[in-house]
Amino acid sequence: MKHRPIRKLVGTSWFIPMAYTTTTLLIGMTFPRLEHHFMPQMVSTMSAASAMSVCSAVASGMIALTGIVFSLTFVMVQFSATAYSPRLVLWLARDRVMSHALGVFISTFLYALVMLAWVDRYSSGKVPFLSSWMVLGLLLASMGMFITLIERITLLQINRMLIFTAKRGRAAINALYGSTNGNVSFGGITDSYLPVTQTVLHFGRPGIIQAIDVERLLELAGKSRALIEMVVAIGDSVVEMTPLLQVRGAHEQLSEHDLREALNIGDERTFEQDPKFAIRLIVDIAIKALSPAINDPTTAVQALDQIEDLLLRIGRVSLNIGAFHDRQGELRLIVPFPTWDDFLHLALIEIQHYGADSVQVMRRMKALISNLVVILPTERRPSLQYWERRLQGTITRTFEEAEERIVASIADRQGLGLGKPIAIAK
Repeated sequence: MKHRPIRKLVGTSWFIPMAYTTTTLLIGMTFPRLEHHFMPQMVSTMSAASAMSVCSAVASGMIALTGIVFSLTFVMVQFSATAYSPRLVLWLARDRVMSHALGVFISTFLYALVMLAWVDRYSSGKVPFLSSWMVLGLLLASMGMFITLIERITLLQINRMLIFTAKRGRAAINALYGSTNGNVSFGGITDSYLPVTQTVLHFGRPGIIQAIDVERLLELAGKSRALIEMVVAIGDSVVEMTPLLQVRGAHEQLSEHDLREALNIGDERTFEQDPKFAIRLIVDIAIKALSPAINDPTTAVQALDQIEDLLLRIGRVSLNIGAFHDRQGELRLIVPFPTWDDFLHLALIEIQHYGADSVQVMRRMKALISNLVVILPTERRPSLQYWERRLQGTITRTFEEAEERIVASIADRQGLGLGKPIAIAK
């Protein structure tokens, strides 16, 4: 695991439009005034009446466009939440592209209004040259942001939604498991039996462990020559009085404030340091598609395509990254991370359950496991062989006819595409 400080994961959806609004008001109150006093001869060739008509049209049209576009956007987001996962669509609703688009639209509206106050100022019949071009520039920027926003909304297509989620999962895997040098196996640690000298509890409203600042905890543990053992894992929910971590063998009490600051606790799970979250979202899409109300096993097959890619990447890296040492080689921090079996259960167990009576889902899962067995290292095979037996057991229980069992047992990457039948007992 790469030792890097965590970023405070705070919402910026309200801050970005507010920054655009404040900046536009400040520029609108100062720039035209400076232009009027220091460049009185620099005026536009447009007549005052035409300039007022253009600015009025821009202002009124822009505020109407903003209302229509964002009303339709949020309706589409809400509709998509019923088809995918509300946790996933929430990330798109908070996308910074939407915040910047709203900010540009508001800036265009406000500056067009400000421009109206300086057209024919003091009955001079003049139109500020630079300010008029700024209105045009903002209008063009608004059209550009409108096109970008429309393109962004196409993420709500199922295939692009799956690709988007898997991309975030791959980034989390690379960040978390990209560098494992210097770490030892989590299961082989004996120093955790040192006496507990301090326990840090969670106080306040419920939250989610979003990220852990490893460097900060190593520094705190090194100062007191202690061992810090995390009790909760990334992605866990915590409520009042939930133990967060234990300090073992410390020579002095560590600052609880500093220890808490090393943990980022928020309202929801994030992709940072949590590749399981990406798998969780893809599984949510798959099992919702397999629900009787939707009954779309093809979407579940597409979800399994992305799950297979993530499992391949996870299966090729060392997952024993839970122990961290200081520069002298002393064990200072223990963090629980998911095992290979944890990932497999998360990725497969619910899809297997809800897709048990779908021939193409069973065939795609057979192909997924068969491919993992061939590609991944031998130490991953016992768990995969267990899933092969489990999947075959599901097929045997679900499909009564021998012919149906044979068809459902074919390993097929398309679900219902190409595949060689296998011999099974009747």
